[in-house]
Amino acid sequence: MLNKMDDDRLLVSQYLAGNEAAFEILLRKHKDRVYGYIKMMVKDGQLAEDIFQDVFVKAVLTMKRGQYNEEGKFLPWVLRIAHNLVIDTFRKNKRFPTVDGGEDFDIFNVIKDDGKAIDEVMIEDQIHTDINKLIEFLPDEQKEVLKLRHFSEMSFKEIAEETNVSINTALGRMRYALINLRKLIEEHNIALAQ
Repeated sequence: MLNKMDDDRLLVSQYLAGNEAAFEILLRKHKDRVYGYIKMMVKDGQLAEDIFQDVFVKAVLTMKRGQYNEEGKFLPWVLRIAHNLVIDTFRKNKRFPTVDGGEDFDIFNVIKDDGKAIDEVMIEDQIHTDINKLIEFLPDEQKEVLKLRHFSEMSFKEIAEETNVSINTALGRMRYALINLRKLIEEHNIALAQ
């Protein structure tokens, strides 16, 4: 019996060999999960649908160029593409906000102060950058569980299925990942508070 990862790996290789139907199966298999993740992030059905389409266009183009090398971990790879496109969308919308100039239009409702000074934002960004670099020092199994849990927002049951281990093993790897990450943070003197 094939597990999910082997099944995805087989479908990807069939698609790359020219079987277009294999990609349709991958799409149907993962569309609810990917769309749900995007919708949860953007909270707008139409925008989520647009990003969802872009995710799979980007996935197809990457695969067609021969740049897919995620070793059968198709869902986390597609969720990472979705996450990056959501972030790009937020950045674009923040940079170029849309303004509805109806009769009750008030410019002061558009120009809001989100309460964070630029130095606070810069410090927060630096902390995230530092932590992401430290995550790369974790053992592969711990790094994988941490990324699936926090970046792909998968449940431990889903992580266990995806990585072909028991739920207790996935939980244990997460626990050790957090312990080791704390040690790395202390060793590198990273201040997590401002």
